[in-house]
Amino acid sequence: MPARERAYHELKFRILEGRLPPGTTLLETEVANLLSLSRTPIREALIRLEEEGLVAVRPRHGITVKAQSLDDLADIYEVFSTLEVKAAQLAARRGLSKSEADRLRTLMGQLERATQRDDIEQWSRLDDIFHAEIVSFCGNARLQGTLRQYWDQQYRARMAIMPLRPRPTQSDEEHQAIVAAILSGNEAETRRLHQEHRDRADRQALDLLRSQAGGLSAGEAKGL
Repeated sequence: MPARERAYHELKFRILEGRLPPGTTLLETEVANLLSLSRTPIREALIRLEEEGLVAVRPRHGITVKAQSLDDLADIYEVFSTLEVKAAQLAARRGLSKSEADRLRTLMGQLERATQRDDIEQWSRLDDIFHAEIVSFCGNARLQGTLRQYWDQQYRARMAIMPLRPRPTQSDEEHQAIVAAILSGNEAETRRLHQEHRDRADRQALDLLRSQAGGLSAGEAKGL
Protein backbone atom coordinates (compact mmCIF):
# COMPACT_ATOMS: atom_id res chain seq x y z
CA MET A 1 0.00 0.00 0.00
CA PRO A 2 1.42 3.45 -0.89
CA ALA A 3 2.44 5.52 2.12
CA ARG A 4 -0.29 8.12 1.53
CA GLU A 5 -2.96 5.40 1.46
CA ARG A 6 -1.56 3.77 4.58
CA ALA A 7 -1.54 7.14 6.37
CA TYR A 8 -5.11 7.86 5.32
CA HIS A 9 -6.52 4.48 6.33
CA GLU A 10 -4.64 4.26 9.64
CA LEU A 11 -5.63 7.75 10.71
CA LYS A 12 -9.22 7.23 9.66
CA PHE A 13 -9.39 3.93 11.55
CA ARG A 14 -8.04 5.53 14.73
CA ILE A 15 -10.55 8.37 14.48
CA LEU A 16 -13.57 6.18 13.76
CA GLU A 17 -12.70 3.70 16.50
CA GLY A 18 -12.19 6.50 19.04
CA ARG A 19 -8.48 5.97 19.50
CA LEU A 20 -8.10 9.61 18.46
CA PRO A 21 -11.22 11.06 20.12
CA PRO A 22 -12.88 14.37 19.22
CA GLY A 23 -10.82 17.32 20.38
CA THR A 24 -7.47 15.55 19.99
CA THR A 25 -4.92 18.03 18.63
CA LEU A 26 -1.63 16.91 17.09
CA LEU A 27 1.14 18.60 15.16
CA GLU A 28 1.88 17.21 11.73
CA THR A 29 5.24 15.95 13.03
CA GLU A 30 3.47 14.15 15.89
CA VAL A 31 1.14 12.42 13.44
CA ALA A 32 4.14 11.42 11.31
CA ASN A 33 5.90 9.98 14.37
CA LEU A 34 2.74 8.18 15.47
CA LEU A 35 2.52 6.33 12.16
CA SER A 36 6.27 6.13 11.48
CA LEU A 37 5.84 7.89 8.14
CA SER A 38 7.27 11.00 6.53
CA ARG A 39 5.32 14.25 6.55
CA THR A 40 4.45 14.26 2.84
CA PRO A 41 2.04 11.27 2.90
CA ILE A 42 0.68 12.51 6.24
CA ARG A 43 -0.11 15.88 4.69
CA GLU A 44 -1.89 14.24 1.76
CA ALA A 45 -3.90 12.02 4.10
CA LEU A 46 -4.93 14.96 6.28
CA ILE A 47 -6.26 16.85 3.26
CA ARG A 48 -8.54 13.90 2.45
CA LEU A 49 -9.70 13.56 6.04
CA GLU A 50 -10.46 17.28 6.20
CA GLU A 51 -12.53 17.01 3.03
CA GLU A 52 -14.50 14.21 4.70
CA GLY A 53 -15.16 16.38 7.76
CA LEU A 54 -13.19 14.24 10.23
CA VAL A 55 -10.41 16.71 11.07
CA ALA A 56 -9.70 20.42 10.95
CA VAL A 57 -6.27 21.33 9.59
CA ARG A 58 -4.56 24.58 10.57
CA PRO A 59 -1.28 25.41 8.84
CA ARG A 60 1.65 25.32 11.29
CA HIS A 61 -0.73 24.36 14.09
CA GLY A 62 -1.45 20.76 13.15
CA ILE A 63 -4.82 19.03 13.18
CA THR A 64 -7.78 18.68 15.51
CA VAL A 65 -10.17 15.73 15.39
CA LYS A 66 -13.61 17.24 14.86
CA ALA A 67 -16.57 16.61 17.12
CA GLN A 68 -20.13 16.22 15.85
CA SER A 69 -23.16 18.03 17.20
CA LEU A 70 -26.61 16.49 17.18
CA ASP A 71 -27.48 18.91 14.37
CA ASP A 72 -24.54 17.56 12.35
CA LEU A 73 -25.67 13.99 12.90
CA ALA A 74 -29.30 14.74 12.05
CA ASP A 75 -28.13 16.15 8.71
CA ILE A 76 -25.89 13.13 8.11
CA TYR A 77 -28.72 10.69 8.88
CA GLU A 78 -31.07 12.48 6.49
CA VAL A 79 -28.66 12.05 3.58
CA PHE A 80 -27.46 8.57 4.57
CA SER A 81 -30.95 7.15 5.05
CA THR A 82 -32.33 8.67 1.84
CA LEU A 83 -29.52 7.11 -0.18
CA GLU A 84 -29.81 3.74 1.55
CA VAL A 85 -33.56 3.60 0.90
CA LYS A 86 -32.87 4.30 -2.78
CA ALA A 87 -30.26 1.52 -2.84
CA ALA A 88 -32.79 -0.97 -1.44
CA GLN A 89 -35.33 0.10 -4.05
CA LEU A 90 -32.77 -0.43 -6.82
CA ALA A 91 -31.93 -3.87 -5.40
CA ALA A 92 -35.63 -4.80 -5.67
CA ARG A 93 -35.70 -3.52 -9.26
CA ARG A 94 -32.54 -5.41 -10.20
CA GLY A 95 -33.53 -8.63 -8.49
CA LEU A 96 -31.32 -10.87 -6.38
CA SER A 97 -29.59 -14.09 -7.34
CA LYS A 98 -30.14 -17.17 -5.22
CA SER A 99 -26.75 -16.77 -3.58
CA GLU A 100 -27.49 -13.11 -2.75
CA ALA A 101 -30.87 -13.99 -1.29
CA ASP A 102 -29.31 -16.81 0.74
CA ARG A 103 -26.70 -14.38 2.04
CA LEU A 104 -29.38 -12.04 3.38
CA ARG A 105 -31.31 -14.91 4.95
CA THR A 106 -28.13 -16.15 6.66
CA LEU A 107 -27.42 -12.69 8.04
CA MET A 108 -30.98 -12.32 9.32
CA GLY A 109 -30.64 -15.61 11.15
CA GLN A 110 -27.37 -14.48 12.72
CA LEU A 111 -28.92 -11.16 13.74
CA GLU A 112 -31.85 -12.88 15.41
CA ARG A 113 -29.57 -15.25 17.32
CA ALA A 114 -27.49 -12.29 18.51
CA THR A 115 -30.72 -10.64 19.68
CA GLN A 116 -31.71 -13.75 21.61
CA ARG A 117 -28.28 -13.75 23.33
CA ASP A 118 -28.59 -10.02 24.09
CA ASP A 119 -25.25 -9.60 22.29
CA ILE A 120 -25.76 -6.01 21.14
CA GLU A 121 -22.14 -5.57 20.04
CA GLN A 122 -22.30 -8.56 17.70
CA TRP A 123 -25.77 -7.57 16.53
CA SER A 124 -24.53 -4.08 15.63
CA ARG A 125 -21.65 -5.43 13.58
CA LEU A 126 -23.94 -7.88 11.77
CA ASP A 127 -26.46 -5.09 11.19
CA ASP A 128 -23.75 -3.05 9.46
CA ILE A 129 -22.95 -6.03 7.23
CA PHE A 130 -26.64 -6.67 6.50
CA HIS A 131 -27.29 -3.10 5.36
CA ALA A 132 -24.03 -3.01 3.39
CA GLU A 133 -25.04 -6.21 1.56
CA ILE A 134 -28.33 -4.66 0.45
CA VAL A 135 -26.46 -1.59 -0.79
CA SER A 136 -23.98 -3.81 -2.66
CA PHE A 137 -26.89 -5.34 -4.62
CA CYS A 138 -28.17 -2.00 -5.97
CA GLY A 139 -25.86 -1.97 -9.01
CA ASN A 140 -24.98 1.74 -8.75
CA ALA A 141 -21.31 2.27 -7.95
CA ARG A 142 -21.67 6.03 -7.49
CA LEU A 143 -24.46 5.57 -4.96
CA GLN A 144 -22.38 2.97 -3.13
CA GLY A 145 -19.36 5.29 -2.97
CA THR A 146 -21.37 8.18 -1.55
CA LEU A 147 -23.00 5.93 1.02
CA ARG A 148 -19.60 4.70 2.20
CA GLN A 149 -18.59 8.29 2.89
CA TYR A 150 -21.72 8.98 4.95
CA TRP A 151 -21.41 5.63 6.72
CA ASP A 152 -18.00 6.76 7.96
CA GLN A 153 -19.47 10.02 9.23
CA GLN A 154 -22.13 8.32 11.35
CA TYR A 155 -19.95 5.43 12.57
CA ARG A 156 -18.57 7.16 15.69
CA ALA A 157 -22.05 8.02 16.90
CA ARG A 158 -23.21 4.46 16.21
CA MET A 159 -20.42 3.08 18.38
CA ALA A 160 -21.16 5.61 21.14
CA ILE A 161 -24.76 4.48 21.58
CA MET A 162 -24.16 0.75 21.21
CA PRO A 163 -24.28 0.04 24.99
CA LEU A 164 -27.54 2.03 25.27
CA ARG A 165 -29.50 0.27 22.55
CA PRO A 166 -32.64 -1.64 23.55
CA ARG A 167 -33.10 -5.23 22.44
CA PRO A 168 -33.41 -4.94 18.64
CA THR A 169 -36.38 -7.28 18.18
CA GLN A 170 -38.29 -4.69 16.15
CA SER A 171 -35.35 -4.18 13.80
CA ASP A 172 -35.15 -7.92 13.18
CA GLU A 173 -38.84 -7.98 12.25
CA GLU A 174 -38.41 -4.98 9.95
CA HIS A 175 -35.42 -6.65 8.27
CA GLN A 176 -37.56 -9.68 7.46
CA ALA A 177 -40.25 -7.52 5.86
CA ILE A 178 -37.72 -5.49 3.84
CA VAL A 179 -36.01 -8.57 2.48
CA ALA A 180 -39.35 -10.15 1.56
CA ALA A 181 -40.25 -7.01 -0.41
CA ILE A 182 -36.88 -6.97 -2.19
CA LEU A 183 -37.15 -10.64 -3.12
CA SER A 184 -40.68 -10.10 -4.48
CA GLY A 185 -39.36 -7.28 -6.68
CA ASN A 186 -41.84 -4.81 -5.15
CA GLU A 187 -40.01 -1.47 -5.40
CA ALA A 188 -42.75 0.64 -3.80
CA GLU A 189 -43.12 -1.66 -0.81
CA THR A 190 -39.36 -1.93 -0.40
CA ARG A 191 -39.06 1.85 -0.42
CA ARG A 192 -41.91 2.28 2.09
CA LEU A 193 -40.69 -0.38 4.51
CA HIS A 194 -37.06 0.68 4.37
CA GLN A 195 -37.96 4.36 4.83
CA GLU A 196 -40.02 3.52 7.92
CA HIS A 197 -37.16 1.41 9.26
CA ARG A 198 -34.58 4.16 8.72
CA ASP A 199 -36.83 6.89 10.15
CA ARG A 200 -37.43 4.91 13.34
CA ALA A 201 -33.77 3.90 13.70
CA ASP A 202 -32.56 7.46 13.15
CA ARG A 203 -35.00 8.87 15.72
CA GLN A 204 -33.87 6.26 18.22
CA ALA A 205 -30.19 7.00 17.61
CA LEU A 206 -30.66 10.75 18.04
CA ASP A 207 -32.73 10.22 21.20
CA LEU A 208 -30.01 7.99 22.68
CA LEU A 209 -27.30 10.50 21.75
CA ARG A 210 -29.33 13.34 23.24
CA SER A 211 -29.75 11.33 26.44
CA GLN A 212 -26.04 10.53 26.52
CA ALA A 213 -25.20 14.20 26.07
CA GLY A 214 -27.10 14.93 29.28
CA GLY A 215 -29.91 16.96 27.80
CA LEU A 216 -27.78 19.61 26.08
CA SER A 217 -29.35 21.46 23.17
CA ALA A 218 -28.70 20.13 19.70
CA GLY A 219 -26.20 22.88 19.00
CA GLU A 220 -24.36 22.40 22.28
CA ALA A 221 -24.01 18.64 22.36
CA LYS A 222 -20.42 18.19 21.22
CA GLY A 223 -17.90 15.38 21.38
CA LEU A 224 -20.16 12.67 19.98
